Amino acid sequence: MAACEKIAANAGKCDRMKKTKKQVTQMKYALINGVILDGSKDMRPQTGKTVLVDGGKIAAIVPESAGISGFMPIDLKGKYLMPGLVNMHVHLAGNGKPQKKQRDNEALVKTIMASGLTRAVAYKMVKDFAKLELLSGVTTIRTVGGLGNFDTRLRDDIAAGRAAGPRILASNQGISVPGGHMAGSVAIAAHSPEEALSILAQAEAQGVDLVKLMITGGVLDAKEKGVPGELKMPPELVRAVCDKAHKDGYTVAAHVESSEGVKVALQNGVDSIEHGAKPDAEMLALFKARGAFLCTTISPALPYALFDRSVSNASGVEQYNGNVVFEGIIDCAKAALANDIPVVLGNDVGCPWITQYDFWRELFYFHKYVGVSNAFALHTATQNAASCAGLGDVTGAVREGLCADLIVTKDDPLADLRALRHVDLVMANGRLYDAPRFKTNAVVSRELDRYLILFSD
Repeated sequence: MAACEKIAANAGKCDRMKKTKKQVTQMKYALINGVILDGSKDMRPQTGKTVLVDGGKIAAIVPESAGISGFMPIDLKGKYLMPGLVNMHVHLAGNGKPQKKQRDNEALVKTIMASGLTRAVAYKMVKDFAKLELLSGVTTIRTVGGLGNFDTRLRDDIAAGRAAGPRILASNQGISVPGGHMAGSVAIAAHSPEEALSILAQAEAQGVDLVKLMITGGVLDAKEKGVPGELKMPPELVRAVCDKAHKDGYTVAAHVESSEGVKVALQNGVDSIEHGAKPDAEMLALFKARGAFLCTTISPALPYALFDRSVSNASGVEQYNGNVVFEGIIDCAKAALANDIPVVLGNDVGCPWITQYDFWRELFYFHKYVGVSNAFALHTATQNAASCAGLGDVTGAVREGLCADLIVTKDDPLADLRALRHVDLVMANGRLYDAPRFKTNAVVSRELDRYLILFSD
């Protein structure tokens, strides 16, 4: 089953959304006097057209001279109209605040989930983080490890109009192994294939849209130089989960940060590789044979690889391994594109230095370090991501019949992706959020902005 072919259940509708501050009742809109960037691979600016929105969908794209009777005009005044962004790797439980030392995430989550009161506080936090994604221009997210059943619960609350946020494809908690990546926090440790299948059954009962495996360790799990992404999950466990998930109609995403891990994942049925590692011919052939896609995540490795340790608070081992992972992710993305393997983008939000409102930086890094054009970066984070997520007939482009998931920027992102930093308007399922504003972390912005310089600048 090719990963890009599954239509994600429970998340593919133009859902109702509750009226909130900065949001108006769903209406019929005519978006006029804008420059359209449609999300296609080789998109070019389109002018002289009006986008008509009705019932949460793009009803039509007509000549500017056409009548718009019955539609409320919104004059974009020459600004740039494009599809809302699709963030394919999100952990809704994190805020990206820098840490001076590693915290015990397992103990923290155990405390958070210990009582009804703390769970309620945590769920509100998750809702607020999801709204940040939306207000920053992300209209669809794919969660790959969260607290309890919060992700599916929030997905349904947004769909029913009880919360404001992006469309969510939810995995809830991932499946890890004892001592494995995120075990005890946003993943549950399975001691055997049978136990993993029991965890999978629990996730299916919660109504997840996809399944997440933590196959290798990560940068912070490694205790020695040169061994990030150590294989943790036995191949037979990977195979058991993938076989059952596929039988039940689910795709499987896997956290992998080593070449060995990527191969084990693809050989045993994983549909998407999250992060990636230094590629070789065997790995690329496995991607092709499996029909899998790569979710590139440059953002979380960058601070560990490139920041001065006095800023990142990383140890020498963590910085060394961060650089291994950083270079491996970039090399994997380059090789995937060169071999026509689908690539999407996620920023692994929730990791230190990676906030819920900074997904636009991942597009910039993709352009800067992988070397793609600005147009291709936008396409990757819109139309292509929607297609790989199984939502190509729902969102991801400025096209008649799709949901009205749109953003507007003053400046042209085809000229400079930094234009996405300030979004003037967000429309999600036809609901309008005008001039969205939110608080940002000044320290995070200051340090990450140092890497917003292109090699050609």
